[in-house]
Amino acid sequence: MIAENNIILDNTQINQKIKRIAYQIYESNSSEKEVIIAGIVGNGYTFSKKIAKVLEEISTINVTLCEMVINKKKPLEPITTSIAVDAYKNKPLVLVDDVLNSGTTLIYGIKHFLEVPLKRFKTAVLVNRNHKKYPVKADFKGISLSTSIKEHVQVAFTETEAIAYLV
Repeated sequence: MIAENNIILDNTQINQKIKRIAYQIYESNSSEKEVIIAGIVGNGYTFSKKIAKVLEEISTINVTLCEMVINKKKPLEPITTSIAVDAYKNKPLVLVDDVLNSGTTLIYGIKHFLEVPLKRFKTAVLVNRNHKKYPVKADFKGISLSTSIKEHVQVAFTETEAIAYLV
């Protein structure tokens, strides 16, 4: 059970953040016919599916979902995507993860996509922590938090609920 005072974002707040990020992505890509939403395996992909769903509801942009498989413990291992390179080549792409902590996962994800010519590249996270080891930023973020280095942010997604809390 999660202590009430450890909750950063409840389900309603997360849904509001998802909607706001979807609108920001739409504003950034309003002249586009298609946008690729690439979620990092696990919660990043779950979060990206929720963003894509709202984006499809609010716009006429064709949204293509992509799951990026990256070993978060060993990010130098080969990275794969659920769609072929030609499917996102020369198109706008948004790389999505749930929490931006040190920036390691996001920077290796960015590196992967830098090897392919893209029309536009942005990043989105639900929670942006300010403990980066790498010069990476989230273009679209739900919330920015300054926490101690020992604290961890966890996001739990189910089919119907989501919650972000501090551990």
